[in-house]
Amino acid sequence: LASAHLVITLTGDLGSGKTCFVQGLARGLGVPAETYVTSPSYTLVNTYHGRLPLHHVDLYRLSGSDAADIGLDELMDAPAVTAIEWPERLSGEMPADRLAIDNRFLDDTRRRLALTAYGLAPSILLQELQHVT
Repeated sequence: LASAHLVITLTGDLGSGKTCFVQGLARGLGVPAETYVTSPSYTLVNTYHGRLPLHHVDLYRLSGSDAADIGLDELMDAPAVTAIEWPERLSGEMPADRLAIDNRFLDDTRRRLALTAYGLAPSILLQELQHVT
């Protein structure tokens, strides 16, 4: 259901499943199964090609950087889906329109994902997701 210019921010504890979520998102966007989706902890951004490009951003190793400093503004303006791990590491504000997903441990094998939509397009997407069975 994702459309171009969708920004997804992913927060949660280390190891809570943020990259695993992006792996599933990549498959949903049609990124080939043989493409290994990894965390871009050292490269900051990995791009995968499917129905829409997927920019996977990991800001864990940054602190206090501005989105413009690392080219994040250009990525978010592109006709793609941009998934940002550790967005709280940015010194500026979050994108106004975004789907925020918070991953938390329930126990060793279960996680809780809380989805919050900011803006019209993410709100519509969240409503559509509630009707998918």
